[in-house]
Amino acid sequence: MLNTGDDEIHLWLAFPDQIRDHRLLVEYDNLLAEHERAKQTRFHFAADRHRYLVTRVLVRTVLSRYASKDPRDWIFATNEFGRPYVANPSPAISGLSFNVSHTNGLILLGVTMGTALGVDVENVGVREPYTGIADRYFSPAEAADLHSLPKPQQHKRFFDIWTLKESYIKARGMGLAIPLDGFSFHFPSERSIAFSTQAALGDKASRWQFWQFYPEPQFGAAVCAERVIRSRPPLRLTVTIPLDKDSLTNCTPARETG
Repeated sequence: MLNTGDDEIHLWLAFPDQIRDHRLLVEYDNLLAEHERAKQTRFHFAADRHRYLVTRVLVRTVLSRYASKDPRDWIFATNEFGRPYVANPSPAISGLSFNVSHTNGLILLGVTMGTALGVDVENVGVREPYTGIADRYFSPAEAADLHSLPKPQQHKRFFDIWTLKESYIKARGMGLAIPLDGFSFHFPSERSIAFSTQAALGDKASRWQFWQFYPEPQFGAAVCAERVIRSRPPLRLTVTIPLDKDSLTNCTPARETG
């Protein structure tokens, strides 16, 4: 049984395109709840159905590593803003927190105990940056920073900011109820992240810490976690094929807050 406390953030990566074994997929299907299976069938494209299947099985099997519970037995609910959480009425799993994000080709799951957490991952290799979105939704400082860069660098900077923003609003559990221009990121150096918030958000920037990393060159990921200890908690990264094999891998952030 794995353990995570205030001093660790566990990250799990799954590459759905690499999971094609028919035996495994049959096992995966058997783990879905009926409402999950019904939702899966509503996806028009086979690739979306497959990614949804792997995502749900990743969440169920990984959480079972932290509690003595069969993957089929997890119960999930959502808050008023749509953020999912563990709803099993068991004191043994009280405080177990997770957050999941997926993009074309990659699924990222974060797990902590007693800490608010948000993660985001984007396939920057197949998506175009939307400077119109930056002008409309980023803070003025972020938009100005983006436009100050040469065109070839704007693509990466857009997604650096976007993934960080997504990780924060997911950690807050409020989604787009938080105005995206009400908080701001900038990069004092190549390896550092600075974060600020407007007073209207009712939040303190010092409450949060952030990391960015690139699992592969085409993927950008961000992690946001509530500060509960003075030191920065380590990130523990595992690449997994659920029910098959794991590979613990190095996770040196490309950037992080101080």
